[in-house]
Amino acid sequence: MNYPPKHHQDSDRNHIIEVIKTYPLATIISVKDNKPLITHLPLIYEEGKLIGHIDIYNPQTDLLKNNNDITVLFYGPQCYISPSIYSTTQLPTYNYIRVHLKGKVSAIEDKDVLKQSLIAMTEFLESPNPKYTLEPNNPRLDANLNYIKMFEIDIAHWEGKFKLSQDKKTSDMVAAREELIRINQESIRQFLDKVLM
Repeated sequence: MNYPPKHHQDSDRNHIIEVIKTYPLATIISVKDNKPLITHLPLIYEEGKLIGHIDIYNPQTDLLKNNNDITVLFYGPQCYISPSIYSTTQLPTYNYIRVHLKGKVSAIEDKDVLKQSLIAMTEFLESPNPKYTLEPNNPRLDANLNYIKMFEIDIAHWEGKFKLSQDKKTSDMVAAREELIRINQESIRQFLDKVLM
């Protein structure tokens, strides 16, 4: 038996790239002395590569160079699916979209490239209706360039995990899709009300 099931695997690069662009906050995992180092950073996709920036004081910074191996996870929407939403008899399940990538990471040392990359990332994260522009002559930007390292990841292995009730009949799959949308819209406000009080 293959696991995960093929119908929960999505090898379409365009679908994977869409997850990366829509949910750019990634979990990056490096290993040093058989221990994982984990950091959460936004990464921007550019033609088979991921571009990121990290604080020089982050202990993972030293591993983001020299063609080191790295694993990157992106998280799309997720939710519990109650059997009550289906038109047929089912068991409870959990639906989610995840992307797992593996590759080699290299440091980019050029300060001018770093500066332009920070500006480009801000433009990407501000779109489609930008309310802020990071200007090249911003003195705070220049003052912080010595404290930020740029890196790029050359993606070698792509894996999309899209568990979206694909094994159900069409009407149940549509119901699960609508539930995923509904739960994600409602749960954010409820969660924030609990943790930010």
